[in-house]
Amino acid sequence: MSPDIPAKDVKELRERTGAGMMDCKSALTESGGDMDKAIELLRVKGQAKAAKRGERAASEGLVTSYLHHNGKVGAMVEVDCETDFVARNEEFAAFGREVAAHVAAAAPLYVSEEDVPDESREAELRVFREQAAGEGKPEAVQAKIAEGRMRKWLEESVLLNQTHVNADKHEGKTIEEMRAALSAGTGENVVVRRFARFAIGE
Repeated sequence: MSPDIPAKDVKELRERTGAGMMDCKSALTESGGDMDKAIELLRVKGQAKAAKRGERAASEGLVTSYLHHNGKVGAMVEVDCETDFVARNEEFAAFGREVAAHVAAAAPLYVSEEDVPDESREAELRVFREQAAGEGKPEAVQAKIAEGRMRKWLEESVLLNQTHVNADKHEGKTIEEMRAALSAGTGENVVVRRFARFAIGE
């Protein structure tokens, strides 16, 4: 480690990121003492760690539920993790409840983009292409319009892509960003496995 990295900077970076002491030291050394750059380096490394965690089996977890006060809309969600210890953690249970409340309100169709069947994706894309063709724009522009509408449809239909309905409470984070933060905080692979939504009359 470079001797010119003050201990107070390491302490500040640790407080701001929650990263380990040695990781903070090496990030500050690598960034030449630049705090913002060090934070960015730690974020990139954190994402790499999260991706590695994603390969580990999540075979413990909880089924949580939400029932709207009028009794007409409800949802159940299975959220999995790696150990029973994390499954019993209040933060983990709270995440499950927040996802269930979101599912009840936002009515997503799929958990992740991988869950969207090819035929559904192709059917939507066909509709968007036909709509764009009817707007009299050049073909290259039509393709971009259809692609943009497809992206928006995936954002609206896929649970992990959706911004939590209580945006103020969760600072505009998507369900995936909330999941990734919980995964980073617990050090375990956290998976939203499946959900079911029930609404009277639907």
